[in-house]
Amino acid sequence: MMLLVVFSMNTTSSASAAVASHDAHGRFGIRLLEAPVVRRKDPRAYYQIVDHIAPGTTIHRRILVENASTRPLRVQLYAGAAQVLKHRFIPLIGRTPNELTTWMSLDKPSLDLSPHGEGTARVTIKVPPSASRGERYGVVWAQAEALPDARHNLGVINRVGVRTFLDVGPGGEPASDFQITSLTPARRKDGSPEVLAQVRNSGGRVLEMGGALTLSDGPGKMKAGPFAATLGTTLVPGDSAPVSVVLDRRLPSGPWKARLTLQSGMIKRTVSATLTFPAVNDTAGSPIRLSSSRLTEGLMVGGAVPAVVLALWLLRRYRPRRRS
Repeated sequence: MMLLVVFSMNTTSSASAAVASHDAHGRFGIRLLEAPVVRRKDPRAYYQIVDHIAPGTTIHRRILVENASTRPLRVQLYAGAAQVLKHRFIPLIGRTPNELTTWMSLDKPSLDLSPHGEGTARVTIKVPPSASRGERYGVVWAQAEALPDARHNLGVINRVGVRTFLDVGPGGEPASDFQITSLTPARRKDGSPEVLAQVRNSGGRVLEMGGALTLSDGPGKMKAGPFAATLGTTLVPGDSAPVSVVLDRRLPSGPWKARLTLQSGMIKRTVSATLTFPAVNDTAGSPIRLSSSRLTEGLMVGGAVPAVVLALWLLRRYRPRRRS
């Protein structure tokens, strides 16, 4: 009996990804080669197709597929559907369609790659004039197959992809924004300290959260970090979910001054609070609610100097004059 097993690799936030076939030699990766000029300051645009366009618009993106193995490889290219479910970006199985995939096409259905070779293809997204307002999700997939044969009873399908977030609507792009509303110190089952940051998407586009946390003023004036936030939390507008930062289990419980910076695209927020981690595994402390002053901490650097200049100007202009 021959079986076919599909390894549907999750798309990641890295610029490329690699998978291995059943003989451990079929490794390959995919990455985006270009981004729109208007998004040159958006880090997501360099590894994902992220855009806002009006109905009736057509856009193009080039992708690169790299063969990291020592044998020739045929890689299929196609667009598949995705959804955001329970705070996660979820690619659907295989060539499952949705509205976005009906707008997407590739100029090459497959690439024949030599050992350690590479090839490029162009993705076209043509939005019809009748398209309704809203954001759609999909993946541009590169897929390689090793089918069952006389020597292998187990077949394997490997795929890696580039996430696609396309917002459709007239006029300018909906503003992106989020707030960090609380920090909760916790300790995981394995004893590792953890910080849970509750984040609310208060903007008009989907957010993918990343960032890092540092600790200071700990026992004996210890410092630690930065510790990277666990990737994968995806928030639709109006959604709220915790973003986890797992720390080194050797750290003392505290108290610590924690400084957390989270970012999605060009939007960045920094907060700080004093935390003490619980001593018992698999427990959490009380959430520390963040005031508006804490929410803006770290974001006023650019405005600090102008504020000082303005204050001095007002003081000079309106200070009492001496009578002669």
